[in-house]
Amino acid sequence: MEGHGFDDSSVRLVSAFMAMEPSDSLISHARVCGGGLITEQVQEFIWDHCLSKAAGLYAPYLKNFLKKLIIEVELEHGCVLDNLYELYAHYMTSIKDNSLVQRDAKIRKRISFLFPDGYSQLQSCLHSRVLVFPLQCSLNMLEGDTGCSIWPSSLFLSELILSYPELFSNKSCFEIGSGVGLVGLCLAHVKASKVILSDGDLSTLANMKTNLELNHLNVELEKPERNKNLNMVKCMHLPWESASESQLQDVMPDIVLGADVIYDPVCLPHLVRVIGILLSHKKSYSCRQVASCEGAGSSNKYENGELHYTNQPNFEDLVDVSAVAGTVINNHGSGGDGPKEAPLAYIAGVVRNVETFNHFLSLAYQAKLDIVDLTDSLKPVNLLPYMHSYNQASIRLLRITFNP
Repeated sequence: MEGHGFDDSSVRLVSAFMAMEPSDSLISHARVCGGGLITEQVQEFIWDHCLSKAAGLYAPYLKNFLKKLIIEVELEHGCVLDNLYELYAHYMTSIKDNSLVQRDAKIRKRISFLFPDGYSQLQSCLHSRVLVFPLQCSLNMLEGDTGCSIWPSSLFLSELILSYPELFSNKSCFEIGSGVGLVGLCLAHVKASKVILSDGDLSTLANMKTNLELNHLNVELEKPERNKNLNMVKCMHLPWESASESQLQDVMPDIVLGADVIYDPVCLPHLVRVIGILLSHKKSYSCRQVASCEGAGSSNKYENGELHYTNQPNFEDLVDVSAVAGTVINNHGSGGDGPKEAPLAYIAGVVRNVETFNHFLSLAYQAKLDIVDLTDSLKPVNLLPYMHSYNQASIRLLRITFNP
């Protein structure tokens, strides 16, 4: 951090601060910047590049970080800058009680994707090593405002899109359960030909539109208009339980995406039905047929480095797939000559409940959906190295296609 310049460690510290990572994470980054100690130089950097530019950040978060920072420096018998003491005193007197927070309270985070040097896949769509998206999101995820929270699998899908832009550029993409809209922002950034985001909750949809506008994207409402505005993103109100074929017939996506959508057993039949409708359109597509084995002695079929389920899969089957998948890369939607591939879905999620996950797999099997586990074969680059609260390895990635 010589002369307050921006090296990798300082960029990570600023990125973690703007993303409102937990205070312990910020302290850890600060120590890296100071070679193990939170020196006065590190404190000056935090003041100049974090606290002095924190307008709009949630004040109780800043107060808690300052308290932690001051305590850590004092425990090291270091000298705390006067500016830090004064700002903490200001928050102590101005914030009377932050224990009671409105259920619909919103905060604004800035999610920064940090690209390694020479990452050729992105040179065509990046002008900087850092890509930043401001996002308005919920402060009270645990109080039920889950749609306006940034979930781990949306971070994972965003990294995937930015790591493999060739899979999504010039493709029509549709996301189910879009939440804050981060995945859609990344799709627009890599120049997907069409981006349609959906959610079943109206307040979440309104917040999503706000985030698109914050990032200078034009929002198209329910009825599409024919135009060629590359910055146009469509938002749809789509409750899964009431979604109909006629409502989805104009969508016709090449790629369907979903992040952390496999969570509620009651919703899963509706989710699978929506995915089935989206993936079974356009019979002129070339659909790869997978032979199925009937009877109790049937087994899953492994072809071209991928495992396709010809009997009903479960979570244990998927674990086995991860072990043998090798370095398979999905070729769907990659362009080139030849027949147009059938639409496919990328579903990312944390398996929080194995029974719920197995129920989803069972319903998908009954709906004639082929599932391929890509967890070990299509890994995104770690573009969020500063985000200690997010573990890329905890996410499973499924590819789903319709097999009539």
